[in-house]
Amino acid sequence: MTTLQSVPALGTHPASGSLPSRAETRDQLSKATYDLLVIGGGILGISTAWHAAQSGLRVALVDAGDFAGATSSASSKLLHGGLRYLQTGAVKLVAENHFERRAVSRQVAPHLANPLTFYLPVYKGGPHGAAKLGAGVFAYSALSAFGDGVGHLLSPAKAAQDVPELRTDNLKAVAVYGDDQMNDARMALMTVRAAVDAGATVLNHAEVTGLRFTKGRVTGAELKDRTSGDEFGVTARLVLNATGPWVDHLRKMEDPNAAPSIRLSKGAHLVLKRTSPWKAALATPIDKYRITFALPWEDMLLLGTTDEEYEGDPGQVEVTEKDTAQILDEAAFSIRDQQLSRDLITYAFAGLRVLPGGPGDTSKAKRETVVTEGRGGMLSVAGGKWTTFRHIGRTVMKKLEQLPGHPLGEDYESVSTLPKRLPLPGIANPNAVAHRLLVDGPAPGPRMAADTAKHLATHYGSLSFDIARMANENPDLARRIHPDAPEIWAQVAYARDHEWAETADDVLRRRTTLTIRGLATDEIRADVEKMLDK
Repeated sequence: MTTLQSVPALGTHPASGSLPSRAETRDQLSKATYDLLVIGGGILGISTAWHAAQSGLRVALVDAGDFAGATSSASSKLLHGGLRYLQTGAVKLVAENHFERRAVSRQVAPHLANPLTFYLPVYKGGPHGAAKLGAGVFAYSALSAFGDGVGHLLSPAKAAQDVPELRTDNLKAVAVYGDDQMNDARMALMTVRAAVDAGATVLNHAEVTGLRFTKGRVTGAELKDRTSGDEFGVTARLVLNATGPWVDHLRKMEDPNAAPSIRLSKGAHLVLKRTSPWKAALATPIDKYRITFALPWEDMLLLGTTDEEYEGDPGQVEVTEKDTAQILDEAAFSIRDQQLSRDLITYAFAGLRVLPGGPGDTSKAKRETVVTEGRGGMLSVAGGKWTTFRHIGRTVMKKLEQLPGHPLGEDYESVSTLPKRLPLPGIANPNAVAHRLLVDGPAPGPRMAADTAKHLATHYGSLSFDIARMANENPDLARRIHPDAPEIWAQVAYARDHEWAETADDVLRRRTTLTIRGLATDEIRADVEKMLDK
């Protein structure tokens, strides 16, 4: 096992161009007056902060936990058009989703998204027939201008070659379509970085303890740094509540009598080791409305998801035995038993979808964005989906621009004039980056392993070269964190110095894949904490 104990000072000196210290950031936040304070570092708040900073506004973003620390890193990892929305006749919505999906995966973040072929198995006695699904995937691909090929039907034998664990008993046909996949935590972090590059000031692990009021209007927030206990405040002309499942908690700080605006739906997922290669994902219909996914992701297999109303503490959401049993039972419709052994499970996670308030089954509720304005002028926004994160950021900005009295002023660029497809940091062809990493290793030392080069290229893009430089200068940082994972110790130092990592979970769960692989041992956790403790 790789450890750091032989070099206790490893990586203790921050790299040049490092982030300001937390004390410096707190000081900056408390002394300036901001145009916009965004509370909530999920992708909705991050995207809004990014677009607001691009507009020339003075923007602050804070979160009580880590960036993308809750719902935004607990998704199904998909950028997708939403095949099931075709059933409800939402053709325009699917077309809009496809447009955003392709913009992100082709122009905005090709280094963080990758195309994924989906197989939709049609079994005898299943909820949908082959003709219906064949027509459905053709229409789905047509709404994407056939940019991912033409949706079509495939023989069970051919599908089983690509997915050996596919159940072929009573399998009549397989419908094929294309979407995209990502690591949601990495996509969120790169968007935080883009917001900072545009001028935003950000701080994670900073909890709102109260709101500031001036003549009855919300004009900032009181905060507590969870890492140091320091208390400070932020003053802003306008406050945006983008706290996701906690949105009503903050609304009650503004107005104790505020009525609930949302309801929550829990979605659980399992991560398993793979027993064979998967060249495509499975999307298996469970009933008329629900699909269960089996997705090759990060060299693992991701299964899910559930969809049930959740009324507990958002901070306590977890995967139960009932969730695990349901996910495995539903996966068994199309996957062989040997791939579904509980011994293969390395990680389980659950997130909360934020849905509009109202009656009915959560699985049929619209995934739309809810915007409310409180009596103190605080704007609260919640909901939406990962695929349209840029569109949601623009939509919120348009709403802010149209507020009566123009609380943000008028001396800034309208969001409608901003570049439509501004790329995220590190944009590059990941295959070219991986090739360069393999070719440009240190002359006297060992070359970078192929799996590490590919991992860096598809999680950092061209920023991989900064990590490789650190590894070249210090061979200890070139070592693997765990022999069974591609990550190297330079990524931990990089996460600390350039990606706001404060805790072992920040590093192991969201900036690397050690936790989801089941490799975040106590020993590794202790060594990561040692490196984070500058």
